Amino acid sequence: MGIVQNQAFKNTIITYFGFGIGAINVLFLYTEFLTPEYFGLVTFILSTANIMMPLMAFGVHNAIIKFYSSFKTKNKQNSFLTLMLFLPLAVIIPLGLVGYLSFDVISTWLSKENIIIKEYTWLIFISAIAFAYFEVFYSWAKVQMHSVFGNFMKEVFHRIGITILLVCMYYNYITVNQLIYAIVGVYILRMMIMKLYAYSVKWPVLKFQKLENTSEILKYAGLIIIAGSVANIILEIDKFMIGQFIEIENVAFYGVAIYIATVIGVPARSMHQITNPLTAKFLNENNSVELKSLYQKSSLNLFIISGIIFVLIIVNLNQLYLLMPVEYRGGLLIVLVIGLAKLFDNLIGNNNAILFNSDYYRVVLSFGVFLTLLTVVLNIIFIPRFGIEGAAYATFIAMFLYNISKIVFVNYKFKMQPFTINTAKTFVFLIALVFAFYFWEFSFHPIVNIILKSILISLSYVFVVYKFNLSEDITAIIKKVLKPSA
Repeated sequence: MGIVQNQAFKNTIITYFGFGIGAINVLFLYTEFLTPEYFGLVTFILSTANIMMPLMAFGVHNAIIKFYSSFKTKNKQNSFLTLMLFLPLAVIIPLGLVGYLSFDVISTWLSKENIIIKEYTWLIFISAIAFAYFEVFYSWAKVQMHSVFGNFMKEVFHRIGITILLVCMYYNYITVNQLIYAIVGVYILRMMIMKLYAYSVKWPVLKFQKLENTSEILKYAGLIIIAGSVANIILEIDKFMIGQFIEIENVAFYGVAIYIATVIGVPARSMHQITNPLTAKFLNENNSVELKSLYQKSSLNLFIISGIIFVLIIVNLNQLYLLMPVEYRGGLLIVLVIGLAKLFDNLIGNNNAILFNSDYYRVVLSFGVFLTLLTVVLNIIFIPRFGIEGAAYATFIAMFLYNISKIVFVNYKFKMQPFTINTAKTFVFLIALVFAFYFWEFSFHPIVNIILKSILISLSYVFVVYKFNLSEDITAIIKKVLKPSA
């Protein structure tokens, strides 16, 4: 776990720094500088682009991770990377032509409930391409075990860019219309910088040589589109469908609550950058012992870290909402429901990496397709009836069932599951912390209250984790912090 701890720790710091900047943007700058209508529009554009991203990428970002380590010669590696570089264009070019010829039909359909969407529809396609090729170049670097810079670009760069743009708009250097176009421009610039970095790590040597397993690679890439689409649809379809059923301002209100809950998923995002290629390596080497160890350690460590984040968010949420405009304060239930779903995502550890890098990914896709359809149906039923809370219910049910199915399948095929006795101990302590601190508030300013309560909870949590040695990896980090010379 040495390389995992090293890069995962750096990635976690970078990711939380990025989320901190994002929190300033989403919770304060967007809500103060933009009307809910335009804030909802930005969220709608980016969420819809994220839904399209796996199709635009043609599964290449996952295929690079799965197959790269299986090629042992430079010629084959170069031929493989050349294929991966051009494969997304097989989807992007035809879709671009269809979109150009059918623009009026598509834009009218998307804007039937909110007319403001119509003139910005084409930005969705451009953003999806930028997202897709960013992931391709990021995977290009990751398979060389260079994940930190890419994680900085993925989590920090665009958020700093958006902060600058929002401040520029506040001082009337740009208009709100220019802001929306410039935000998409930031993502394009991010993709270009990631490309240059990936090429600096491994310069592309174009080799148009047919590989022995080309058909297997193409089949995997095609099928992984479904897998990636499943994950993105479950995560993003709620914001898209809110914009299709009710006023787009609600996308902004929902987006704020979702962003708060999404912070819980940061540990999994950061650790995934390095556990994914390691998992592929262990699978290619048939190293079941190391694979099981990585599975259980990643699950426990992520649960411990994300668990305390979940507690800190829930017990401080009422105070946090006091710092925001009144219209954004109704998301407590959404944060709780989506927060639990994100916590479960962390609890399954590197389960996704095991499935999508193994020979069983086709079976898992059937689960995903079913749950994607379920997500859409639940949103259609719940959003008109319960509003934005209905979107949260639909997302939770779909994510819960999807994760359960993946845990059961890995246990059935690989004879291993992620939970240990320390998982249960951590769960009990987390519940105790929520009940102990949620109903108790200091009588100071909300910021002071949040800081004081967070310090008390964090110290209590670190003490228990260390005292009962809930995780050997985390205990070792705590010891290193307490006794740096040891």
